[in-house]
Amino acid sequence: QVQMVESGGGLVQAGGSLRLSCTVSGLDFEAYAMGWFRQAPGKDREGVACISWRGASIYYSDSAKGRFIISRDNAKATVELEMNSLKPEDTAIYYCAAFFTSIRSLEQMPRPDEYNYSGQGTQVTVSS
Repeated sequence: QVQMVESGGGLVQAGGSLRLSCTVSGLDFEAYAMGWFRQAPGKDREGVACISWRGASIYYSDSAKGRFIISRDNAKATVELEMNSLKPEDTAIYYCAAFFTSIRSLEQMPRPDEYNYSGQGTQVTVSS
Protein backbone atom coordinates (compact mmCIF):
# COMPACT_ATOMS: atom_id res chain seq x y z
CA GLN A 1 0.00 0.00 0.00
CA VAL A 2 1.00 3.62 -0.36
CA GLN A 3 2.97 5.03 2.52
CA MET A 4 3.99 8.65 2.92
CA VAL A 5 5.96 9.42 6.04
CA GLU A 6 6.73 13.01 6.97
CA SER A 7 9.48 14.09 9.33
CA GLY A 8 11.29 17.23 10.37
CA GLY A 9 8.55 19.16 12.12
CA GLY A 10 9.04 20.74 15.51
CA LEU A 11 9.13 23.92 17.51
CA VAL A 12 11.10 26.88 16.21
CA GLN A 13 11.31 30.56 17.00
CA ALA A 14 10.05 33.14 14.55
CA GLY A 15 12.68 33.83 11.93
CA GLY A 16 14.06 30.32 12.17
CA SER A 17 14.12 27.50 9.66
CA LEU A 18 12.94 23.92 9.38
CA ARG A 19 13.30 21.29 6.71
CA LEU A 20 10.47 18.84 6.25
CA SER A 21 11.04 15.54 4.51
CA CYS A 22 8.65 12.94 3.14
CA THR A 23 9.55 9.42 2.15
CA VAL A 24 7.16 7.72 -0.24
CA SER A 25 6.66 4.06 -1.04
CA GLY A 26 4.04 1.92 -2.73
CA LEU A 27 3.51 4.05 -5.84
CA ASP A 28 5.27 4.99 -9.03
CA PHE A 29 6.89 8.11 -7.63
CA GLU A 30 7.72 9.64 -10.99
CA ALA A 31 4.08 9.45 -12.08
CA TYR A 32 3.10 11.92 -9.39
CA ALA A 33 3.54 15.58 -8.74
CA MET A 34 4.40 16.03 -5.09
CA GLY A 35 3.22 18.76 -2.80
CA TRP A 36 2.76 20.01 0.71
CA PHE A 37 -0.36 21.43 2.22
CA ARG A 38 -1.03 22.52 5.78
CA GLN A 39 -3.86 22.92 8.21
CA ALA A 40 -3.83 25.31 11.13
CA PRO A 41 -6.24 24.95 14.05
CA GLY A 42 -9.69 26.16 13.08
CA LYS A 43 -8.69 26.85 9.50
CA ASP A 44 -9.16 25.15 6.15
CA ARG A 45 -6.39 23.18 4.55
CA GLU A 46 -4.09 25.35 2.47
CA GLY A 47 -1.79 24.37 -0.37
CA VAL A 48 1.79 25.41 0.28
CA ALA A 49 3.94 24.14 -2.58
CA CYS A 50 3.96 21.61 -5.38
CA ILE A 51 6.58 20.22 -7.75
CA SER A 52 6.01 18.32 -10.98
CA TRP A 53 7.38 14.86 -11.57
CA ARG A 54 10.57 16.10 -13.20
CA GLY A 55 10.80 19.26 -11.16
CA ALA A 56 10.22 21.43 -14.22
CA SER A 57 7.18 23.12 -12.72
CA ILE A 58 7.03 24.44 -9.17
CA TYR A 59 4.23 26.38 -7.56
CA TYR A 60 4.03 28.16 -4.23
CA SER A 61 1.26 29.81 -2.32
CA ASP A 62 1.62 33.53 -1.86
CA SER A 63 2.45 32.98 1.80
CA ALA A 64 5.24 30.53 0.96
CA LYS A 65 6.75 32.36 -1.99
CA GLY A 66 10.23 33.66 -1.30
CA ARG A 67 10.55 31.77 1.99
CA PHE A 68 9.92 28.08 1.23
CA ILE A 69 11.66 25.81 -1.25
CA ILE A 70 10.29 22.49 -2.43
CA SER A 71 12.50 19.81 -3.95
CA ARG A 72 12.31 16.14 -4.81
CA ASP A 73 14.69 13.26 -5.36
CA ASN A 74 13.13 10.70 -7.68
CA ALA A 75 15.90 8.17 -7.05
CA LYS A 76 15.12 8.19 -3.33
CA ALA A 77 11.36 8.82 -3.66
CA THR A 78 11.55 11.73 -1.30
CA VAL A 79 10.23 15.28 -1.31
CA GLU A 80 11.43 18.06 0.95
CA LEU A 81 10.19 21.45 2.01
CA GLU A 82 12.77 23.91 3.25
CA MET A 83 11.07 26.60 5.29
CA ASN A 84 12.91 29.81 6.11
CA SER A 85 12.00 33.03 7.88
CA LEU A 86 9.23 31.22 9.67
CA LYS A 87 6.36 33.20 11.16
CA PRO A 88 3.89 32.31 13.90
CA GLU A 89 1.18 32.12 11.23
CA ASP A 90 3.06 29.21 9.65
CA THR A 91 2.09 27.10 12.66
CA ALA A 92 0.12 24.14 11.34
CA ILE A 93 0.21 20.45 10.62
CA TYR A 94 2.04 19.96 7.34
CA TYR A 95 1.08 17.13 5.03
CA CYS A 96 3.02 15.61 2.19
CA ALA A 97 0.80 14.69 -0.75
CA ALA A 98 0.89 13.03 -4.17
CA PHE A 99 -1.06 14.10 -7.27
CA PHE A 100 -1.19 11.74 -10.23
CA THR A 101 -0.05 13.35 -13.48
CA SER A 102 1.75 10.53 -15.29
CA ILE A 103 4.01 12.41 -17.71
CA ARG A 104 1.61 15.30 -18.20
CA SER A 105 2.68 18.77 -17.23
CA LEU A 106 1.50 20.29 -13.97
CA GLU A 107 -0.54 23.35 -14.83
CA GLN A 108 -1.20 24.65 -11.33
CA MET A 109 -0.93 23.67 -7.72
CA PRO A 110 -3.64 21.14 -6.85
CA ARG A 111 -6.15 21.95 -4.15
CA PRO A 112 -5.58 19.90 -1.00
CA ASP A 113 -8.67 17.80 -1.79
CA GLU A 114 -7.36 16.99 -5.26
CA TYR A 115 -4.35 15.02 -4.12
CA ASN A 116 -4.58 11.26 -4.51
CA TYR A 117 -2.58 10.42 -1.40
CA SER A 118 -1.32 12.23 1.67
CA GLY A 119 0.62 11.39 4.80
CA GLN A 120 -0.28 11.63 8.45
CA GLY A 121 1.28 15.05 8.84
CA THR A 122 3.99 16.62 10.94
CA GLN A 123 3.44 19.46 13.39
CA VAL A 124 5.24 22.75 12.87
CA THR A 125 4.99 25.30 15.65
CA VAL A 126 6.53 28.74 15.36
CA SER A 127 6.78 30.76 18.53
CA SER A 128 6.84 34.55 18.56
